[in-house]
Amino acid sequence: MVTLEDARRVISAAEKKAIEIGQPMNIAVVDGGGNLVAHVRMDGAWIGSIDISIKKAYTSRAFDLATKDLAEQSQSGGQFFGIHASNNGKIMIFAGGIPLSSEGQVVGGIGVSGGSGEQDHAVAEAGAAAF
Repeated sequence: MVTLEDARRVISAAEKKAIEIGQPMNIAVVDGGGNLVAHVRMDGAWIGSIDISIKKAYTSRAFDLATKDLAEQSQSGGQFFGIHASNNGKIMIFAGGIPLSSEGQVVGGIGVSGGSGEQDHAVAEAGAAAF
């Protein structure tokens, strides 16, 4: 279960990393059902990344893996090629989404958008580590 308190802690850790690297981000946390628990748009973060961050969090929970890993497997010729067209367009296949686990079970996800793929993933990792 991902509580609002959990989501705030995850977002706070992610924000600290985003500040550290100097990149404002959109940060979303979803629960076990992929439903939004909390979202933050840091000052200066792209408006277009709001939707992307939420969908990255959803994707990481929907498939219980980092969106970075899904991206690698969904390229032309890969086993998940075309997966981005599923789920009414809610699937994001680039870095920045990471599942949140408790006692070995995925219970939610974090999604980050606003920088390069590497930056998004690093900020998501920092948030996930606080969970």
